[in-house]
Amino acid sequence: MSKLISALFLAAACLMDATHAAPIAGVPFDLQGYIDKAVASGQKKIVVPPGRYRITPCNRIHLLLTGINDTEIDASGVEMICTETTRAVSIANCANLTLRGLSIDYDPLPYTQGHITAVSSDKKLIDVEIFAGYPPAEQASNFKIEIFAPDTRTLRMEELTTPMPEVIDASHLRITNSHARTTDPEQVGDIIAIGSNYAPHGRIGHAVALDHCSGVRLEQINVWASTAFGFLENGCDSTTYYRCRIDRRPATSDIAVRADPRIRSLDADAFHSVGATKGPSIIECTAGWMGDDAVNIHGRYQMVAACAGNVLRVLSSSADGMPAVGEPVEIWSYDGLRLPDATVTSVAQDVPINDDEKAFLAKQRLLEAYKTNWNPKTFKVALDRSIDVPEGTLICSTRRTGNGFVVRGCTFGSNRSRGILIKASDGVVENNILSGSRGPAILVTPEYYWLEAGSSNNVVIRNNQISNCATFGILVAANSGSGKVAPAGAHNNIAVTGNTIRNCAYPNILVTSTDHVTITGNTCEPHPQFSILERALRGQGLNPEHVNATETVNCDHVLLQDNRP
Repeated sequence: MSKLISALFLAAACLMDATHAAPIAGVPFDLQGYIDKAVASGQKKIVVPPGRYRITPCNRIHLLLTGINDTEIDASGVEMICTETTRAVSIANCANLTLRGLSIDYDPLPYTQGHITAVSSDKKLIDVEIFAGYPPAEQASNFKIEIFAPDTRTLRMEELTTPMPEVIDASHLRITNSHARTTDPEQVGDIIAIGSNYAPHGRIGHAVALDHCSGVRLEQINVWASTAFGFLENGCDSTTYYRCRIDRRPATSDIAVRADPRIRSLDADAFHSVGATKGPSIIECTAGWMGDDAVNIHGRYQMVAACAGNVLRVLSSSADGMPAVGEPVEIWSYDGLRLPDATVTSVAQDVPINDDEKAFLAKQRLLEAYKTNWNPKTFKVALDRSIDVPEGTLICSTRRTGNGFVVRGCTFGSNRSRGILIKASDGVVENNILSGSRGPAILVTPEYYWLEAGSSNNVVIRNNQISNCATFGILVAANSGSGKVAPAGAHNNIAVTGNTIRNCAYPNILVTSTDHVTITGNTCEPHPQFSILERALRGQGLNPEHVNATETVNCDHVLLQDNRP
């Protein structure tokens, strides 16, 4: 309730002389006020007048929709130009709201773009000249720096992790890459995209964010740019994304004249779902050229610092991700063994993290922020039975990982990382086209590194068309905190059927750590020049000297038949 009151207060603070009148040429249109007044008058179908509107954010949000129930907002033909690099649309505490037809862009863009004019012999210094029409050098950040080949306009290499670029003048930057190797492929003339910021009134991330909503439906929403994710949902239930589009905007429709067309769309993920009670349905959507995953559906792991019978000392990665009393929890041991689920009987705050626990975290395969800068809340969590697990074991609520998801009929690819990343159960990934992802096209795995939950049961991956991915076409895996491939039973009841995989690395299909797995009727046509790093193969328990198109590791009850070759 407090969140709803706070959101309503923000909306009221931004409401200024709202009117239902159609926009007048040359007069700014109050998009927020128009919608707010229609909602206040009880309208259940709101049609926003078409037009291109430049919007100034209020409290770091360009458009806030809060506490709206059983309403349809038709914004077909409406283009919202965000004038600061902060959130475009926030949707909070809404139920059965449909938003249709809105297009979102940014001016200035949340990234700048240029070409490389010089590279030092050790590849540690990169000089960049920014193209005309893009944000100036002083707005550049060190977020999502990507390098593209100018002839194919596709990614040349992985994302750079660097300190803040040095500003030479408004059109020139110098990037210092201390992790560079002399074999890195970047070269003079390559196109580079670099995250940028212009948010004088403050900044929060992502283009469209849904918070604790139920039954929201987003239809035909176009997102041309974003400070991070295109769509982020947190703590939602049964969101539908239908025919939404994420793409790099072509020069023919761009809102500014640029010396070089846009090289990417979003700075990070396209569709990102966290802690959903029922996972999203992503239907007939398209997403390409973003700086990270196309889809990521997950919950949140909490880390066990100590175990005494049925009482766990837990370090919380997120307070609203803590399992609640009465919720079942997944228990994923530090060595990779998944124990039978238990039920939480009580939760209480505990004493702060101690030096020994901090020392343990510093040695783990975790995001650097968790290893060195984490100051987690701590809890005592009682379960309905005793367990015996080591420090570093993870738990999560099995009711808030996005179970019941659907990803169907979508086209994804040409992105820096994974295509469809699933950490949920009772879902289906079917009839999608995935091409040109730098990571696995379809990946089912919990991720210890990010503390993103969980393991998966009852997932069907069928009739997908996958091509030209630099690594596995389909990977189902579970690598524990200790770095081991988890034993069978981390995942259960996984079916991979009727998929076609072309021009991807061997193995095209790899399933590990699963009890009851079906791999049938798939067509694999690996590209002879595509290979995968030896380290990645060994990390999944495979011998790089002999790898088949379809492989299983640490699996029980396997049905493997009618796959080609």
